[in-house]
Amino acid sequence: MKIIILGAGQVGRTLAENLANEANDVTMVDQDAGHLKDLQDRLDIRTVRGHACLPNILANAGAEDADMMVAVTNSDEVNMVACQIAKTMFQTPTIISRIREHQYLLQREALFKEEPRAFPIDVIISPEKLVTAHVQRLIENPTALQVLDFAKGKVQLVAVTACHGGPLVGKPVSDLRSHMPNVDTRVAAIFRNDKAIVPSGKTHIHVDDEVFFIAAKPDISKVMSELRRLEKPYKRIMIAGGGNIGARLARNLRKHFRVKVIERGLERCEHLADILDDVIILHGSASDRDLLVEENIESTDVFCALTNDDEANIMASMLAKRLGVRTVMTLISNPAYVDLIEDGTIDIAISPQQTTISSLLTHVRRGDIVNVHSLRRGAAEAIEVVAHGDSKTSKVVGRCVADIPLPQGTSFGAIVRGEDVLIAHHDTVIENDDHCILFLTDRHMIHDVERLFAVTLGFF
Repeated sequence: MKIIILGAGQVGRTLAENLANEANDVTMVDQDAGHLKDLQDRLDIRTVRGHACLPNILANAGAEDADMMVAVTNSDEVNMVACQIAKTMFQTPTIISRIREHQYLLQREALFKEEPRAFPIDVIISPEKLVTAHVQRLIENPTALQVLDFAKGKVQLVAVTACHGGPLVGKPVSDLRSHMPNVDTRVAAIFRNDKAIVPSGKTHIHVDDEVFFIAAKPDISKVMSELRRLEKPYKRIMIAGGGNIGARLARNLRKHFRVKVIERGLERCEHLADILDDVIILHGSASDRDLLVEENIESTDVFCALTNDDEANIMASMLAKRLGVRTVMTLISNPAYVDLIEDGTIDIAISPQQTTISSLLTHVRRGDIVNVHSLRRGAAEAIEVVAHGDSKTSKVVGRCVADIPLPQGTSFGAIVRGEDVLIAHHDTVIENDDHCILFLTDRHMIHDVERLFAVTLGFF
């Protein structure tokens, strides 16, 4: 595909790396010559320097024959105008834009959907909404490293670290069935010392293995209990930062948890107090030791540092952990910082780029792929793809899972057929319109998977 990316920030650069490595024709537009030079030195892409919403710049980038344009500059307004120009002047087929401002999203129907559309954008990505949902799933599943939804939440893929005391630790994967005869699940992958293992029934689970398993949503906690002792559900949540993400998370959690929000800005505190019933709003700094102690940080279950300042998030998280909070989740935009804090002080580092990239990749992939999740900072992927055709026009429909020639490092996790969730076993037969969830330990195999699920011309 010929793809134009507007904006060489963290998300734009990460997206360019993903797409360039998959043999797409990528052009990056940005005003920062340094960012563009860095990308050209590392990747096989074209770069155009200039203001992203000027018609001549978009023409230079090849908008006339581009298949897709992705607008991820730091300005919503630039993104929106660029999308309008690309659609009306160059008839670019697919337009994707990142929109952050809550007021634009509130008027989503009028601005982006109702004809005639003020801004003809095909797909809107809201990082704040995506990150909020990601953090909320982690809070709802204590001890999980990642919780990913498929098939509109019917199926979840969960990553946990295997610990001493887990009934299945030190035993083969096949023991899962005897331990839980009434629960159907599948271990999709194991990462041991940063190396991927596609498990068989004989694979033993070791302490500190990062285990990815898939199951129907109601069965997730039962499977987690096999890999580590289940912790008590979270009750008390403290959020550092009352911005869009912090406010949205507090709003979503307030009915089932006791939520406190710490915010530095007095005016913002007053606004939050007006719009968030049943949430305690604290005016101050999340790095204020006395404030944390006064608010009983030692009895808090989760401390979420969600400001737009990485350094402030990290320092506040380290202080909260030292003062006895049970679990720390920290929003970190700079990938270099993630490596620095992987010493156990911070329990879960949340990358807004990876969360956003997963959503973007869903719309970039070929074939009927309805969900993509980037895992382990882009090294692996989990996808939901719809199987079409019959035994004559498809390489997967009408065949048992064991007979499907999956690319190396790829495994079936589950199949959703209508309202039914089927965990994929060797004798499971794929049917037309099945939603298949696959795990790829090497995301470079994605094109092989796309080709595998492609139907022949006879299907049409």
